[in-house]
Amino acid sequence: MRRADRLFQIVQYLRGGRLVTAMQLSERLEVSERTIYRDIADLQANGVPIDGERGVGYILRSGFDLPPLMFTHEELVSLVAGARFIKAWGGHAMTEAAQEALVKIESVIPESDRDRINRIEIHAPGYQMTERDRNLIDKFEAAISNSNVLDITYSDANEKQSNRSIRPLSLWYWGKVWTVLAWCELRNDFRLFRIDRVARILESGRSFSPEKGKTIQDFQYQMACEGFSAESLKI
Repeated sequence: MRRADRLFQIVQYLRGGRLVTAMQLSERLEVSERTIYRDIADLQANGVPIDGERGVGYILRSGFDLPPLMFTHEELVSLVAGARFIKAWGGHAMTEAAQEALVKIESVIPESDRDRINRIEIHAPGYQMTERDRNLIDKFEAAISNSNVLDITYSDANEKQSNRSIRPLSLWYWGKVWTVLAWCELRNDFRLFRIDRVARILESGRSFSPEKGKTIQDFQYQMACEGFSAESLKI
């Protein structure tokens, strides 16, 4: 969780007129009590009316409210269009999160501006996305987040299958297909695997740590030097 999100959550938990201890906050937010003490001090220093002390608990004085977020027209268009795109073309977890994001955006902007969302005529029909592809996106995204090695069966453009152990590094969308960028242990090099050509995916039970020459930054540097496109990579 980003620190800004954590500070916002602390304010929400302190609403309601009840004393909340640092231990309770640390358990809810999965951080140390020391972190909570530091966050509370920063909130107080920035004018949030929080009363209390260490070992006793904290309470938010009544009458305090966070000001509504203000977005320019261009910012709102970008946020809504991005969320709609993910709803249409993302994995199941991304789709649910995008819907929640739209609800949150609508809830934090001034009521007089909420109808602006419905007037944004940018859409991304996702009729070509299959349930299988959405599930695979979720699995790859989880493996990327947790640095888990995956065992996959992959079909190339000639429908020849091979078994690979890969270190998934990032997901890339090319306007027609999703690919996963990974370090391929079989080829001992970076590879982009089209998700729609992945015939099987299994967790290997192994995890990986960043290694020099095998990170997303190394791939990006290599591509910046050599130049690349979807066509050159045969995506």
